[in-house]
Amino acid sequence: MKQKVLVVDDEQSIVTLLQYNLEQAGYDVITAMDGLTGKQLAETITPDIIVLDLMLPKMDGIEVCKQLRQQKIMIPILMLTAKDDEFDKILGLELGADDYMIKPFSPREVVARVKAILRRVQLQTDSQDAVQGDGSIIVIGNLQIFPEKYEAYYKNQQLELTLKEYELLHYLAQNKNRVLTRDQLLSAVWNYEFAGDTRIVDVHISHLREKIEEDTKKPAYIKTVRGLGYKLEEPKSE
Repeated sequence: MKQKVLVVDDEQSIVTLLQYNLEQAGYDVITAMDGLTGKQLAETITPDIIVLDLMLPKMDGIEVCKQLRQQKIMIPILMLTAKDDEFDKILGLELGADDYMIKPFSPREVVARVKAILRRVQLQTDSQDAVQGDGSIIVIGNLQIFPEKYEAYYKNQQLELTLKEYELLHYLAQNKNRVLTRDQLLSAVWNYEFAGDTRIVDVHISHLREKIEEDTKKPAYIKTVRGLGYKLEEPKSE
């Protein structure tokens, strides 16, 4: 069965271009020309990934992303934007988008990004099937990570994490007490050539801190090592 890609963009030329290239790559493509229709399709057809424009009529991409995540719909989202506006990009990522691309872009690059994201989802599924619940758990303070389930809990409450947030948290936990540079994290979690910069790592670190830190200004788990990067460590006290 073909994987489904939902493309939501109000520019017909872009929709046609992306639909053609994605179909040539073997995907089943569904399209929408406004945010409200795109959101409704995401809720009903359950696509494997959403390619979502930022500026849309009826409901913008930020609001679509926000509402889907509030409904616990964790379908990967690749956000498109014609604006080289850091606030919008950062806000989109904080609300749960997995990645973003700035227009104009090569349709081949969009296909490559879609393939990379879906490949990681499939690798997670395959790995989960292979583990078959061996009971391995990573415990750091009040944080529990269940690799065989791809779930994480803080104080016994399950964390609602996007794909990238979970992968980043798991990688940090696997390398507990080790300082990891932004480039190392970008390479490990985003396994393709990212066209942007390492601020995408900072955004996801900030989002994780919002979910596991009692005081994000004085983090007990994910520490910033100035001039180097980040490390996850056992909290001294909670």
